[in-house]
This record gives sequence, structure tokens and C-alpha cells, in this order.
Amino acid sequence: MAEYPLKQRFVLDTSLFLSEEIRDDDETFEEGVERLLDTIAAARLDLNISCYMPPSIAAELEHILRERGVSEELLGKLDTWVIKKHPDRYEVYIPAEIVYRFIDEMSDRVNRGLRVSEKAVRKAEETRLQSDGASKMSDVDKVISDLREDYRGALRQGVLDSREDFDLLILARELNAGVVTEDTGIISWAADFGLRNLRGRAFPTLLEEYLMALGDPHPQSRSKW
Repeated sequence: MAEYPLKQRFVLDTSLFLSEEIRDDDETFEEGVERLLDTIAAARLDLNISCYMPPSIAAELEHILRERGVSEELLGKLDTWVIKKHPDRYEVYIPAEIVYRFIDEMSDRVNRGLRVSEKAVRKAEETRLQSDGASKMSDVDKVISDLREDYRGALRQGVLDSREDFDLLILARELNAGVVTEDTGIISWAADFGLRNLRGRAFPTLLEEYLMALGDPHPQSRSKW
């Protein structure tokens, strides 16, 4: 392994691998993911840059990749170059201020969710009156569909809404690692946790630039992969 002073750790989110932004125009989904994993491998061997995932996120990603029909060879590369590690939930401490802010935010989002629901009920009633009392399931279905979308936006977008997201942040805090994600909720909370964070779309370029600065023969510009 080449000696190099830059030794960093990154914790990767599923959204990194699913982002269209990491692929060239002529690449398939599998080709883009494979190129990313090859770059991660080169960075590990030549720069001692390590990439981690909590097992919960790794399992989620593997399930998605299998659904998209990727090869077993690609899954093997993922298992080889991305380290799975459980976050130490008992030893990593979170400032009370962060917990207070989370409680306040969730309380505010519940209120927003109630307002969205009230709006949907009024809209459904207006639809019923306009149809002279006749049942129009298509109109009701449309109201329900809009309700689901608006409710999800009010309660879930921009907030930690799963154990997997929390595992990612706790692991990054434990390792003093950077968080790589396209999820705006994780990005926001990574800042509150005092963690470095990087948009997934920028991560392949970052590694390639590091490798080229070292004079490594592996990396190439994205247009040449």
C-alpha cells in the first residue's frame, strides 16, 4: 500500500449508489455502480481511505441492487470494499440540545400533518357537494393520493425517519467520518451532529481527484471510464 498522509473515513448512504448524478450519460445503472466501487477500491488501496456502512443500510442497498438485477460479481465488490460495521449505540453520546430540537421539530411536523389532513377532508366534502351527493370514487381516490403525498412531505421530507438514517449518523460520529448522502434530512442532521457531509453526486469526483493528485494509475476522468 502506498504511503500517503491523507487518511479519511466515509460512511455511505444508499442514496449515493442510486443517484443518477454519479453515472455518465452512456452508462447503465450497474456500470455506474461498478465504476464507483472500483474508485472506492483504488482509494482504499492507495490512499487508505475507508468507506463504511451500517449493516442495516448495507442490507437495504443489497436488496435494491438485487431487485435491479445486478450481477453477483458486483455484489461481491460491494461486500469487499465497503466495510460493514454496527454503530456503537451505547458509547456514542448525543448532546441533549439535539434531542430537544428533534422533539420540537417532530411536534411541529405533527401539526403540519394535521393541517394537511384537515385540508383533504374539506376538499373531499367540496367534491361530494359538487357531485350533488353522487359517489365519485375517482375524485375520492385523487383526494387520498394528494393527501398521501402532502402528508409525506409535511412529516417525512428533511427529517430522520428511519433507524437506518440514525445508524448512519451514529456510526459517522463514532468514527469521526464524513457522511456521503443525497438525503436532505440526513445532510441537515449531519451538520447538527458536527459531522462532515458530502453530496453523493460529488463523492466519485472527490476520490478521483485525490487519486490523480497522488499520480495513481487507476483513476481516469469520468468521460474516460
